Amino acid sequence: MQFTVETEQEDDGRWIAEVSELPGVLKYGETREEAIALAEALALRVVAERMETVV
Repeated sequence: MQFTVETEQEDDGRWIAEVSELPGVLKYGETREEAIALAEALALRVVAERMETVV
């Protein structure tokens, strides 16, 4: 499964990463890489939770 992760740097220097395919899945990080890693981890948890509710 592939996700599209969009990033943007906030005015205060933090980075935000959002997974386009999963509305509401976004995370902040001190670096771009940290924000992406946190968003990807959250996306996997959301997908796993959705799969559990289907089964």
